[in-house]
Amino acid sequence: MIDCHVHLWDPAEGFGWIRPDSTHHRAFGTADLARSGSGVRELAGAVLVEASRGDRGETLALRALRLRRPDLIAGYVANLHVHGADGPGRLRALLDEWGTSGPNGMRLGGAHWADTPEPARALVPVLAERGVVLELNLHRGALTTAADVAARHPGLTVVVDHLGNAPGLATRDLGDWYRDVERAAAAPRVLVKISGLLTQQHGAEPHRVAHLVRHVVDTLGPGRCLVGSDWPICLPRGSRADSLALSRTGLDHLTADRRELVLHTNAVRAYRLDR
Repeated sequence: MIDCHVHLWDPAEGFGWIRPDSTHHRAFGTADLARSGSGVRELAGAVLVEASRGDRGETLALRALRLRRPDLIAGYVANLHVHGADGPGRLRALLDEWGTSGPNGMRLGGAHWADTPEPARALVPVLAERGVVLELNLHRGALTTAADVAARHPGLTVVVDHLGNAPGLATRDLGDWYRDVERAAAAPRVLVKISGLLTQQHGAEPHRVAHLVRHVVDTLGPGRCLVGSDWPICLPRGSRADSLALSRTGLDHLTADRRELVLHTNAVRAYRLDR
């Protein structure tokens, strides 16, 4: 299995969104990541995802971690926002300079697509040119946005985090989300990451969470889904193993080879990993 969504951070280096009174307000490093894998079956590595430090130095830090601990970190997703001011030419030059040690994906986040900065959106064609994944973490409309962006940029792979930030089962209607899943399914280069469930679906019965997962996998197909723990964000609700177990609950109906697509093969293909 490749865990496609983990974070590492040290609040002393930035990360202003982490409140001082939060359980997340401490450094999480590679030793913590290694320990967190205890109890996770057949773990082959993780994709390290930026954590909104807010500066270009975070990309360099992610790259350094990938180079230092390739046994733990199979790839990394950098923050696209912080490179917007440099323009497309500079991003191309960086990707050329870094070669195979460059980011496997770059992420845009916000309330919705229009809320993301225009200079960062202007870099998306560079990702399409260079085969770098665009990762989306939007609070609204992520799945439909992914389909629209993929249609505008042939060759671009778009990965949508956290089931498209589906509404919590315990509190909200899912009608719009079901329609958005159908829209994403019509865009063949859109993949969905089964992640964040332990946090976002807290309080929902596991069988209902499994239904969400099954719906995404059956609608898009097992060749277009990934899994991720969202560790250490998940820790107030459970361990990394707990989070991945919840992500896997809707996969039981798949044959072994199709499960392998979701748990491993799709990550290797989408992020161009070496394992």
